[in-house]
Amino acid sequence: MTTLATADAAVPEAEARRSGGRRSYGRYVLGKVAGSAASLAFVVVLNFFLFRVLPGDPARTLGRGRLNTPEAIAEFNKTYGLDQPLPQQFVTYLGNLLHGDMGLAISTRAPVSQLILDRMWPTLLLVGTSTVLATLLGVWLGMNQAWKRGSFFDKSTTWTSLVLYSMPEWWLGMVLIALLASGVGPFLGWFPTGGLHTDAANPTVLDTVWHLTLPVITLTLAYLADYSLIMRSSLLDELGEDYLTTARAKGLRDLQVRNRHAARNALLPTTTLIALNLGFVVAGAITVETVFSIPGLGLLAVEGLRGPDLWLLQGTFLVASAGVILANLVANLLYGLLDPRVRV
Repeated sequence: MTTLATADAAVPEAEARRSGGRRSYGRYVLGKVAGSAASLAFVVVLNFFLFRVLPGDPARTLGRGRLNTPEAIAEFNKTYGLDQPLPQQFVTYLGNLLHGDMGLAISTRAPVSQLILDRMWPTLLLVGTSTVLATLLGVWLGMNQAWKRGSFFDKSTTWTSLVLYSMPEWWLGMVLIALLASGVGPFLGWFPTGGLHTDAANPTVLDTVWHLTLPVITLTLAYLADYSLIMRSSLLDELGEDYLTTARAKGLRDLQVRNRHAARNALLPTTTLIALNLGFVVAGAITVETVFSIPGLGLLAVEGLRGPDLWLLQGTFLVASAGVILANLVANLLYGLLDPRVRV
């Protein structure tokens, strides 16, 4: 009877622990979502005031010197809401933003939100493909570097990764263009020097892949070392843990010990690094898109800087920042699932 009573008492206790864990993760999720919402609100406020604290007359600056009469300046200010007091401009900005209205581009008078949607997919394709490839190759390299610590493979790949990591993305892209696109010396022009399609009116999948090959290789090589070095360091920390000795004592092979036990725990820092690096990858995409003339968000931001185009810059800055905040939120939520210790 005592044994049965003890077992019956243990069941609700285990259920309480499981439900408490669920509630703990729920509070963790709410905290991370609230933090991300606060970050996004800060970016929205900064996005508005950052471009309005510059000295000088906005109409003359943004009008590129073409507004020479008081009537033209007044019409420009009225069109873009610059005739309102600054607090009223901010309220209008927030209201329009809630409806997906980011204003009109000065150069084309087209809606900024539509321009961003049109340019978003090339950037997502470039950044997404590069991030996936850099992550997979970096994790694989880091695992093998740590497992074969001190070997020729470890030393050569670590040295190569550090050299690639030290190169600016734009410079690495120009080197690849010189070697593989322009046909300098003994190298042939295997790839196009820029653009996204040979014929923009009739694009094909193979033609798009052909044009994106060098930009994707550039970003992948530039951010490959980050993942490999972090994975190598994390796995080296795990190799001295007691649970790996226990796994070997159970008769598991080294490959099973590495993949089933050590690598899974070593992946936790890499998970966060992927999201944190997304912001740097997007920043790198700006220069890479400029070098390769890829019509994405990066090139759109450069066009806004050349204007200057206040509303175009506001829109691209906000979208890029929101993407980084969202990626960090997803990484934090995944980290909370993979490692319950972070929920404390």
